[in-house]
Amino acid sequence: MNSFIEELKWRGLFADMMPGTDEQLDKEMTTAYIGFDPTADSLHIGSLIQIKILAHFQQHGHKPIALVGGATGMIGDPSGKSAERNLLDEETLLHYVDCLKNQLSRFLDFSGNEPNKAELVNNYDWMKNISFLDFAKNVGKNITVNYMMAKDSVKKRLSGEAGVDGMSFTEFTYQLIQGYDFLHLYQNNNVRLQMGGSDQWGNITTGTELIRRKAQGEAFALTVPLITKADGSKFGKSESGENYWLDKKKTSPYKFYQFWRNAKDEDAERFIKFYTFLSKEEIETLVAEHKTAEHEWKLQKRLAEEITVWVHGREEYEKALKASEILFGRSTAEDLVSLDEETFLDVFDGVSQKEVAKAEVIGANIVDLLVEKSGFLKSKSEAQRELKGNSISVNKEKVNDTFVATENDLINDKFLVLQKGKKNYFIVRVV
Repeated sequence: MNSFIEELKWRGLFADMMPGTDEQLDKEMTTAYIGFDPTADSLHIGSLIQIKILAHFQQHGHKPIALVGGATGMIGDPSGKSAERNLLDEETLLHYVDCLKNQLSRFLDFSGNEPNKAELVNNYDWMKNISFLDFAKNVGKNITVNYMMAKDSVKKRLSGEAGVDGMSFTEFTYQLIQGYDFLHLYQNNNVRLQMGGSDQWGNITTGTELIRRKAQGEAFALTVPLITKADGSKFGKSESGENYWLDKKKTSPYKFYQFWRNAKDEDAERFIKFYTFLSKEEIETLVAEHKTAEHEWKLQKRLAEEITVWVHGREEYEKALKASEILFGRSTAEDLVSLDEETFLDVFDGVSQKEVAKAEVIGANIVDLLVEKSGFLKSKSEAQRELKGNSISVNKEKVNDTFVATENDLINDKFLVLQKGKKNYFIVRVV
C-alpha cells in the first residue's frame, strides 16, 4: 500500500479513492489540491483536517496546492447544506481570500527550492475573465445535465431531503466550476489528484470526468471522512453553536486549548490520531498510559498541547496553559495580572460578576467590598469570619481585614477577582 494512504488509514482519515490513485502516488511525485472557500476572514477547526491532509501529503514527498476559492466563494457549495449561502460582495470576498492565504501559509512549507514545496492559488485568477458564453461552450457541453443531477448533493436538495426544496441555478453550476478548477490545474499546474471531505466526492469526480472528456487525461480523487464526535454529534462548535476559529483574535488561544483539553476520552483517542503528527507508536503508548491513570488527563493534555502549538505557537500555548490553571489554584497573582482582557473574560466565563463604579471600589475596605459593593458574600459577619479563617483572596493573593483596594489592584484597569476558598470566584467589573 502507498505510504501516504497507509498513514491516512491507520489515522482513520481515509474514506474513498478512485481506482489507480495509490499506483499514481507510487509512480511519481504527484501534485494534489484541496479547496478552501472564503466564507469568513478566518478558517476554523473544521478546516484543520484538510490542512493536515495537505501537510501529510507534503511530508510524504508530494506537492500540495491549497486553493482559495475566490470564484467559488461567490456562489457557495450546496454539498451538505440545507440553505443557500448569502452571496458576498467582491471587496469582502477579496479581504477573506487574503486572510485565508495568510493563515494557510503558516501550516505548509512554501519556502525553499524543493520540487514539492507548497503553492497557494486563487480560482478567481482564472475565472474572472471567462464569459458565461465561453464557459457554456467550453465546459458546459462536456458534462450532461443527467450526470449532474445524479450527484447526491443535487438529489438531496431537489428532493427536499436536505431540509429545503429546490436549488438555484447558481448553486447547480457549482460542481461545474469546481470541475473546471481541476481541469485548469491539471493543464497548468500538473495537478493529478484532488482531495477533500467525503461530501465532496461528487464535485471532485465531476472534475475527473471533465478532464477525461476535455483533455483526454486521467486524474484521481481521494476523500477523508467528515469528523463527528464519538456520540455522532457535530464536531467543531461550542454548545451554543459558536465556531472555534484559527485566528486568535476570534478565538483566544486559551479557549482553543480548552476545547481540546476538555475532549472526552473516546474523542481524545480519535482526535490525537486525526489532528497531530505524533507517530503510531507514540500514540499507542500515550493511550495505554492514559488508561492506567485517566484522572491525570494525559491524553487530552498532550492533544491540546500539540494542536495549540501547531496553530498558535509554543509561546501562546504556554500562556494558555498558565491561564487554564488559574481556576484550579496552581497559578500565581502574576499569572492572573498578565492575562489580556479577552483571555481574562474567557477564563472567568460563567463566573458571577457585578459592575461597580470606580469611586465605590477604590479606597473601599475589604469587608465593604465583599458585601455591600459586590454582593459576593451575604453579610459582614460572614466576611469577617472568612477573613479570620484566611479564606479570602483578591487577585489570587490572600488578604486580611486591613486590605483596601487601590488602582494598582485593577487587572486591565477594570477587574478585581474576589475569591473564597479554592473554587468560589466573583468578578468586580469597575466602570
